[in-house]
Amino acid sequence: MRYATPFRTLAYAALASGLLFTASCQRGDVAADDITSAEDQGQGDEENAATADLVEAAAPQDITAAASPAIVGAAELRTLTAGCFTRTYDAATRTLTLDFGPTNCLCADGRYRRGQLTAVFSGPYRQAGAVVTINRTNYFVNDNQHLGTRVITNLGSGSFDLSVQNASIIFANNGGTTAWSSQRRYTRTAGFGTPSILDDAYSITGSLTGTNRHSVTYTATIKSPLIKKLALGCARHFVAGTVEVTNSKTQTLLINYDPSGTAACDNIATVTINGRTRTIHLK
Repeated sequence: MRYATPFRTLAYAALASGLLFTASCQRGDVAADDITSAEDQGQGDEENAATADLVEAAAPQDITAAASPAIVGAAELRTLTAGCFTRTYDAATRTLTLDFGPTNCLCADGRYRRGQLTAVFSGPYRQAGAVVTINRTNYFVNDNQHLGTRVITNLGSGSFDLSVQNASIIFANNGGTTAWSSQRRYTRTAGFGTPSILDDAYSITGSLTGTNRHSVTYTATIKSPLIKKLALGCARHFVAGTVEVTNSKTQTLLINYDPSGTAACDNIATVTINGRTRTIHLK
């Protein structure tokens, strides 16, 4: 059996880590609204990935058994989550509830969470064709409220589709609201069936349409598949792929994660806008 691993967000974050730029290479060449759009969708995708991680780790071993234990086992689950939530499973409704409580708890990925995640399973989590519908109740990450439904459809062999509809983040301290819908396909290209995550690799495709916290609409489309490897030194950023971000107020921005053409495990990318290309270093 393929076991879940500590915060596989490193593999699943389709646009998260890569779309947050360092300040030294932004303002002169890239419009502020483009940066805000990239950062907003990055936060949303990152938490989507974390949610997929948590649900996979906590999914029941047997969906038909009352109070079925988590796939990874109780001890490993506590390690993965820093003991931040209470897990319950109702076999009658096939509903998994992860309750982080009413006050912030520092999770294993360095983020504070509170509130609840609920996941309803149509079948065993890793069964091809199985669907998991995930909702949030009073759910906050670093005091920003996350709303909306996520639907994961298992494609088999470790691959899955992630559909996000009518999602939003309400930022703390009157920081505005970002909203979006997206479709992503995560195709496992290596590592399925082995106990280690270090040989895992994914090819990610899809698109997103949203409104950033400044009420500017934008689209983000993966133009060539984003390649994610979990080998040591590679996991934080994509090693290849391009993403096109277009705001309603500005020109199109193209992010290239492999400007050298070598798929190197580094934090170097380029941003091209209005015919000008600038090398950037990713956070």
